[in-house]
Amino acid sequence: MTYEAVEIATGGATLVGDRWHGAGATIVLLHAGVCDRRSWREVGARLGDAGRDVVAYDRRGFGDVPPAGAPFRHVDDVIAVLDAVSPDAPAWLVGSSMGGQVALDAALEAPERIAGLVLLAPAISGDPEPDEEAVNAETGGLADAIDAAWTAGAQEECNRLEVRLWLDGPAGPEGRVSGPPRELALDMNRIVIANGEPDADGASGLDAASRVHEIAIQTIVACGELDIALKVRRSAELADALPNATYRSLPGRAHLPYLEAPDEIAGLIMAAIG
Repeated sequence: MTYEAVEIATGGATLVGDRWHGAGATIVLLHAGVCDRRSWREVGARLGDAGRDVVAYDRRGFGDVPPAGAPFRHVDDVIAVLDAVSPDAPAWLVGSSMGGQVALDAALEAPERIAGLVLLAPAISGDPEPDEEAVNAETGGLADAIDAAWTAGAQEECNRLEVRLWLDGPAGPEGRVSGPPRELALDMNRIVIANGEPDADGASGLDAASRVHEIAIQTIVACGELDIALKVRRSAELADALPNATYRSLPGRAHLPYLEAPDEIAGLIMAAIG
């Protein structure tokens, strides 16, 4: 099934999205901080072929949506998206990394709007900053190399290293994932890097880390075995802390599993929704 382009106005911005029209609860796909909505197109097509109603959109500062010029919150934007695409029924949120953080925030801010969650190695609002030395060790020095490239203004080197870390995984060889998925990852993250660090980052101001026990809806938390060890540990901890969550390990996958294995991730989502 092909998608149609959609635009959603919210708080002085216009969000750009893809939609596969179908039946049942709407599924909103939230991209990672190194991606944009295009990362979900292969998964969206499979869910659309299965008859599901699916929306993926670019958050502010990603893909076709420029960075914000004034303070805002990503969680308010996703609620505006729900108002536009699923005004009369709760929707499922599927969030990867930073997108998972937005999904958790939405489940706290508007629980009546959310039918369930599928979270792929999600960030969590309120989590403390990880120890830099430990992260650098767990990434085999990639974290320091990325910081050095960013500081030097070497955007292409920074992009190469970040895709190496997040797509291949720190324990995998560079180029483990190749071809169109890698080219797409490089293209998406190139836009993120070029936009720089925004003055308004869209943070929710919530402390979801201390409030996850309030999120009682059905949740799947999944993480690739090749992801950073910290991400694997934190994802398992989150699943334990949520009242109605199940943890799924993804063998042979890293931080962006839908780019290399869209059939697998579409199947995970379909199984969660039932």
